[in-house]
Amino acid sequence: MVSTGTSTISQTMNGQENQVSLSLSFRMAFKVTDIIDTIYKMEVSYQTLDMRVNTPHGTVDMDSRKNDSTDIPSLIVTAMMDKPFNITISKTGKIKSVENVENMISGVFNSFPQIDTAKKKQIKAEFLQSFGAKAFKGNLEIGTSIFPSRPVLKNDKWLSKTKLESMMVAQMETTYQLTDITDSYYQIHGDGTITTDDNATASMMEGLPIKYKLAGTMVSDIKVDKVTGWVTELKLKQLIKGNIEIEDNPKVPGGMIIPMTISNDQVINPPTP
Repeated sequence: MVSTGTSTISQTMNGQENQVSLSLSFRMAFKVTDIIDTIYKMEVSYQTLDMRVNTPHGTVDMDSRKNDSTDIPSLIVTAMMDKPFNITISKTGKIKSVENVENMISGVFNSFPQIDTAKKKQIKAEFLQSFGAKAFKGNLEIGTSIFPSRPVLKNDKWLSKTKLESMMVAQMETTYQLTDITDSYYQIHGDGTITTDDNATASMMEGLPIKYKLAGTMVSDIKVDKVTGWVTELKLKQLIKGNIEIEDNPKVPGGMIIPMTISNDQVINPPTP
């Protein structure tokens, strides 16, 4: 799976709009290790990962293909490459379990004793929020939990529900439709809604307790190989709006409400030989 995505986050603080942009590209390998009834066991590993975050305070680059002993962020993601972890996935694309990914991430950080202990703890926690088991499950299901539980004909529709858990916890409900059938692939279109869980516990961002109250839409167009059932192409757009709430804490006494807009675009393409 070869994925490229961009996100733009706009926040309004004290009447001033700030923007954060993120680009993330990765190549990931999946290997089927066992099939039990309608469940597939797979071994998964990152092959490459490139992430850039632009904020008003500066830019952070992490690229697994860099070879620079002074670039600690890139060395961290480089250490994640080719480290296998395991998933089980149903025939309809639901991720039943994600195992060993957090052990893999912990092992990566343990291999960097030169990083200050307190700083390492904070960065590791943020990595786990973005790449840990819960986040991985939800992010992968966006592109896999697309299949109906019953046989369908062209133009039939069905509903899929996915829980997203990374920096924020949200429910995604998508109505999919089989729009075309060709000699080599099925064409599927999806229209979805995304709503954050108001009852979720606050997540930590740069040491601040934050709750998300957001809602939005998602549109996706997907090609599925007729022989393998694997997604060969995906184009996805998300637009999410609302507020984030910084809870009362010593750094921000009384807390703060920040209007936010998030725009996401993601493309999955077949890998080049």
